[in-house]
Amino acid sequence: MPELPDIVAYVEALERYTLHHELKRARIFKPFLVRSLTPPTSAVEGKKVVGFERIGKRIVMSFEGDVHLVFHLMIAGRFLWSEKLVVKPGKVELAAFEFDNGTLVLTEAGSKRRASLYVVQGHENLAEHARGGVEPLTATPKEFKEAITRENRTLKRVLTNPSVFSGIGNSYSDEILFAAKLSPVRLSGALKDDEIERLRIATKETLEHWIEVLRKQFKNKFPGRGQITAFRDDFNVHGRYGQPCRVCGMPIQRIVHAENETNYCAKCQNEGRMLADRALSRLLKDDWPKTIEEMVGD
Repeated sequence: MPELPDIVAYVEALERYTLHHELKRARIFKPFLVRSLTPPTSAVEGKKVVGFERIGKRIVMSFEGDVHLVFHLMIAGRFLWSEKLVVKPGKVELAAFEFDNGTLVLTEAGSKRRASLYVVQGHENLAEHARGGVEPLTATPKEFKEAITRENRTLKRVLTNPSVFSGIGNSYSDEILFAAKLSPVRLSGALKDDEIERLRIATKETLEHWIEVLRKQFKNKFPGRGQITAFRDDFNVHGRYGQPCRVCGMPIQRIVHAENETNYCAKCQNEGRMLADRALSRLLKDDWPKTIEEMVGD
């Protein structure tokens, strides 16, 4: 699932490739993709791109005439850039946006069609796509504390709730909690002030670190197939179940619930205690994202 650092990487790449370029034609291959009725996607044809912004995990591409495309990539949606036209789309191609200098292709792997596109007239109407979460990169200590303690939830649930924090999902929440040395099932209401501040700093520094990593990786190219991923070899815990912790050497553990997997180090984050799925079943039933849609705020 593309999260805040990944979305920033896409936005910066899209700016380099399409800003001030004219969109000649918008081709929608899978009708389910477009979730709005008016204006039609043809409203952006013949217009130049004038800007970009991020709303949570959504990417906004703005055109002349105050018309905007709002993309939500969800789990498996990805962008690709091609110098050639897409003549015959395959199973994964959802749409192709033909510019005067190349083609932006939107793909989605798998059988579950979750990616979406909205066409919005008027910048003021973009607010309908915001979930209201605090921006983790710019939140003050007071704003962060108010957000994290608004409800007494597990830290994993709080961090990935788009109405609490903007842009954080399953992958980076694991990395943030590891950096903060806090258990994913620790209740937010039980945190001390110094732990809240530690979590705020870990959140900001983790996200900034990965933004810079991706910025360097895609400095001179558009992200390719498989390069925006939820599983990176240089993550500390996410996707590393059973592998040794880079800090203490103990095996990375996991909690599996519904479609989500949480990874953590028992020694670094939970005083050496393992979190058994069965022992957490009641807690997770009430205080864990039950669906991908709930986590990403679709």
